[in-house]
Amino acid sequence: MIPTPDLSHLTKDDYEYVYEPAEDTFLFLDGLELEVDELRTSKPSICLEIGSGSGCVSAFLASILGTSTALFLCTDINQFASSCTLATGRQNKTPLDPIIGSLATPLLQRLRHSVDILLFNPPYVPTNMDEADGAQHTAGIQGSWAGGTDGMQVTDVFLKDVEVLLSDTGKFYLVAIKQNDIPGIRHRMMTEYGLKSVIITQRRAGREHLFIIKFSR
Repeated sequence: MIPTPDLSHLTKDDYEYVYEPAEDTFLFLDGLELEVDELRTSKPSICLEIGSGSGCVSAFLASILGTSTALFLCTDINQFASSCTLATGRQNKTPLDPIIGSLATPLLQRLRHSVDILLFNPPYVPTNMDEADGAQHTAGIQGSWAGGTDGMQVTDVFLKDVEVLLSDTGKFYLVAIKQNDIPGIRHRMMTEYGLKSVIITQRRAGREHLFIIKFSR
């Protein structure tokens, strides 16, 4: 069993501004651990996490892959999250490179068809559109969960960029809940972008039914 990254450097005050790892985070770690052989065999060079928050998931991925050959890039609209991601990398002796920005916007052209491992735990909770828009605009902690209509408002924007980012052998791992319409997401990614998918794990957590979906060419 691969240890959860050390987050002891983060405080209660940090979690006032940055999403604290919860059931969705830990399911994401479990899903990546299930993929450990494939992840290592693929020898990825560029890994990118969208919305890295505390940096827990990228630090975990780095512990799976090692840090000698792969680059671990992390974006987040929240400046506090970027600071926490950097600190988590240092705490776990993994070189995480945080970038403040919306989704993959700052890197989209530079990383065109270059990302080997793409990670996204989006704001998937269904809310009204104004709440989701406001959360993205203020770039605070609400942006980590307020997902707008069907919880897909932010995810829908990013899904258009996935095929552009993925390398020929790239893998995209997405966290979603049942209300997001999992079959609809998978069908759209196949018909519009030619990306096949598989659900690698799922779990009920309170009222949420969480899924980790893997997409590839």
